Amino acid sequence: MKKWPFIKKALVVCGCIVLSLVVLLAVHIYMVTRPKAPDANTVVMARLDIKQAVNQQDADKITAWLYEQKGISHVLCNPDNRIAIFTFFPVQLNADAVAAKLQAQLGYQVARYMPTAAELKSGCPASAGPVSSRLMSYFKRVF
Repeated sequence: MKKWPFIKKALVVCGCIVLSLVVLLAVHIYMVTRPKAPDANTVVMARLDIKQAVNQQDADKITAWLYEQKGISHVLCNPDNRIAIFTFFPVQLNADAVAAKLQAQLGYQVARYMPTAAELKSGCPASAGPVSSRLMSYFKRVF
């Protein structure tokens, strides 16, 4: 007979622990998934497609011009593919404005590349291999 009060107390304590863990998990999920404004340390990558033929001197000129813009941290310009890729701080700079300013000041025909909905849906390009893509699709179905 003395056994029941002990079991009752143990169940109440275990229930309180489980309830507090569930609340803690809910708070954690909320804190991780809530929308946030980009902070000063957030770095974003953008791609500009150059719509005309460029040589190495043009690519160097574009690279130098992009480095002069406040908020751009790194630039790669490939004259063979006619692509310029740069990383920037979105708090300080807008990539669409950079493309428009580059076109206005240097006279090159450029357009910012934006991935299509299908490309965004395909996810990480690192999972493009046959084995890794099957694993990723499995985890997407399971979770």
